[in-house]
Amino acid sequence: MLTVAQFIQDLSNPALGFLPRALIAAVIAAITCAVVGTFVVLRSMAFIGDAVAHAVFPGVAIAFALHASVLLGGAIAGAAVAIGVALGSQRRRVKEDSLIGVFFAAAFALGMVVISRVEGYTASLTSFLFGSLTGVSRTHVITSLVVGALVIALMVIFLRPMTNVALDAETARAMNIPVALFDVLLYLCVTAAVVISVQSVGNILVLALLITPAATARLMTNSLPTMMMLAAIIGALSSVLGLYLSWAIDLPAGATIVLTITAVFVVVWAFFGQRRARS
Repeated sequence: MLTVAQFIQDLSNPALGFLPRALIAAVIAAITCAVVGTFVVLRSMAFIGDAVAHAVFPGVAIAFALHASVLLGGAIAGAAVAIGVALGSQRRRVKEDSLIGVFFAAAFALGMVVISRVEGYTASLTSFLFGSLTGVSRTHVITSLVVGALVIALMVIFLRPMTNVALDAETARAMNIPVALFDVLLYLCVTAAVVISVQSVGNILVLALLITPAATARLMTNSLPTMMMLAAIIGALSSVLGLYLSWAIDLPAGATIVLTITAVFVVVWAFFGQRRARS
């Protein structure tokens, strides 16, 4: 098995330039998803991550057909549907989870229709579903860094009002907080986090990056800022360890990262969960 020293040596090897890019992309995706995922976990909206991953599908398919940016196509499609759900849920006649199920399932179906009309999509579809971390480009890394920094900055700047909305939307309305605006902001940030993570772990596994680090941190603290910081650290370290294990044992990178994050959750749950139960 490859040692840690050999892995570090490979990271500095010019012939393996894709490896450090993969590491950086994985860490950026993990940190961004962890910070956004804090609010997703707080609002019990785990379904939204999976739904957004489905929503970007038609945008990716259309962009591929038009030979345009797959990242941009996915972002536009995900954002459009996310805004529709966020605004539609304000009417409160149909619950948010119902709207998510309707719109995101329809978006995924649209993507399937587009794919059926495009030739030569099989390889790209596999990459979209399962990720291709070692195939990330320099442009993708830079884009992910910019988008990730913007998302995290928005989460920090609007931490207080978004927390109020997450804990009690009705009370937030009474405090004259624009609930609809912050719902849209959260949905857009979730969409951005998912889009920059799809190439890292794939459409199927991206939910783990969004939920598991935040859920792990939730077991360890009741403070939201601390939870965000712990989730980001857990996600980043798990990504580094997961990529190392995938490189050392020759396993799929995205899947190994997800399994590593899950293992950390199980360990933390066994320790903190039992301790809180006794208290």
